[in-house]
Amino acid sequence: MIPQDFIQQLLDRTDIVAVVERYVPLKKAGANYQSRCPFHSEKTPSFSVSPTKQFYHCFGCGAHGTAITFLMEHAGYSFVEAVKELAGQVGLPVPDDGAQRAPEEETRRDKLYERMEVAGRHYRQALKTAEPAIAYLKKRGVTGETAARFALGYAADDWQPLAAAFADYQDPLLVEAGLVIANEGKRYDRFRDRVMFPIRNERGRIIAFGGRVMASGEPKYLNSPETPLFHKGRELYGLHEHRRAIQGENRVLVVEGYMDVVMLDQHGVQNAVATLGTAITPDHVTRLLRLADEVIFAFDGDNAGRKAAWRALENSLPQARDGKLLSFLFLPEGEDPDSFVQAQGAEAFRKLCDKATPLSDFLFAELSSQTDLSSQEGKVRLATLAKPHLAKLTQAPMLARALHQRLGALTGLEAPRSARDSRQHTSNYPSDKQADFQARRPQGRSAVQPSAWRVVLQAVLHDPARAGTLPELPESAQPEAQTLHALVSLAREHPEMRARDIVEHFRGRPEQAVLEPAAAELLKLGDDYDVEADFQGALGALLVQAGRAAVKTLSDRRPSELTPEEKARLLASLKTRKPS
Repeated sequence: MIPQDFIQQLLDRTDIVAVVERYVPLKKAGANYQSRCPFHSEKTPSFSVSPTKQFYHCFGCGAHGTAITFLMEHAGYSFVEAVKELAGQVGLPVPDDGAQRAPEEETRRDKLYERMEVAGRHYRQALKTAEPAIAYLKKRGVTGETAARFALGYAADDWQPLAAAFADYQDPLLVEAGLVIANEGKRYDRFRDRVMFPIRNERGRIIAFGGRVMASGEPKYLNSPETPLFHKGRELYGLHEHRRAIQGENRVLVVEGYMDVVMLDQHGVQNAVATLGTAITPDHVTRLLRLADEVIFAFDGDNAGRKAAWRALENSLPQARDGKLLSFLFLPEGEDPDSFVQAQGAEAFRKLCDKATPLSDFLFAELSSQTDLSSQEGKVRLATLAKPHLAKLTQAPMLARALHQRLGALTGLEAPRSARDSRQHTSNYPSDKQADFQARRPQGRSAVQPSAWRVVLQAVLHDPARAGTLPELPESAQPEAQTLHALVSLAREHPEMRARDIVEHFRGRPEQAVLEPAAAELLKLGDDYDVEADFQGALGALLVQAGRAAVKTLSDRRPSELTPEEKARLLASLKTRKPS
């Protein structure tokens, strides 16, 4: 584990403008630097890099972070690799957590990468003389050029074919990399008699393999296990090969099989990726929405396909963003992308994609099929079924509002109070403070105002010293409230930390998902924006909110049941409830 104080020291010495400029041409724009976003396709620059805050943010797709985040998201580095890369650039030796590690431990990941590359070369070489595998690929329509483009290979039908590739077949790293299985003293290759598909990270390095049987047999696809290099819930097959095409078309197609990706590519559809033996995960959706404004999930049209599509929908709702399009393509019965594109061609397949079902239509169609809208009870049931799904649209307030309105039109029922209140997230502000707040706060694209919790959180991020002046804040289960409490605790202990240090401190923890976008939004605020005024207004709103909660709790009890301290609190709370 890399110590947090070293991360802070590293970021102090790192110039984020210089880091980003190695990959993206930047132009000065006021106090910041701008360019077209490297994470999605756009014509007008909306990607901003702040040398003072040492943070980047795209006002189009929402990508944001520190220099470490940029190397991870754009260049495909792991966290440790990104830290080492930046440390090397500024001449800082990377410490460990105090333990003395052996030299081979420091280079363990590099050695795992080396073994994966050796295995990949071995499989590619084996394919050249494997007549059954060559015949299988030809039968599937794969050309030699396509096989070379995707570096396809073959794992021989034997117990230890990799023994010919590695001088030390007993090497424990072969097991750690998922290439070899050690079981009760016996060692043998994980992949045998399969066509091999190397899986690459965004930097193009092999991190895993997928093996496809050529005849009958189970499983049809065998993937590498989870390893230090490979986490199947995050990676996507074909993303390295198709990243530029995806950004160019501003559309990405998610399919279910490696062969679908390969054959679509061969026919000119080069914006497809495939999941790796797992359902669509939130990480998948987040990565794809940073690359393109439109994501199409393609599934078989049978019952299993619709179930898989529904899982994808459920995992996509929390990641959905206003201005992005998530849709679902159901192939004709008996077809998959591979067979369809070979029979009908790329143009017909693209037209099929153009007719994909938007997420909202799929959501309401599936839920409506579970009830009878001809009865009032059925309409109430639809509203009950839809409510928890719409509540997940936390990052797409305009879409959530539109779907609440659609639900009301379908059921004839009034939209839930929470939906009406969500039109202004500042509903807890006293009316005069809310008006002042909205007049001061820069208006974003959606014009949806942040909650009081978020404003206070951003003010503390802007100046962590504010944490020392905060009174006791009310408790709340809201993620922003929980994050603010954690932030205040950290800032009181380390008031010297800056926003970017705080974000890195919480990396990999639930607070990161709240802190990163909150810090990124600070870039929108001009020099004339009065942070302190908004901070005081939001803080006042939270105290009013706490006062109301206290009044409700204490008022439910008889005066004779209250202690003197509780009576004093009730009196103070009654005063706090009234805006000044």
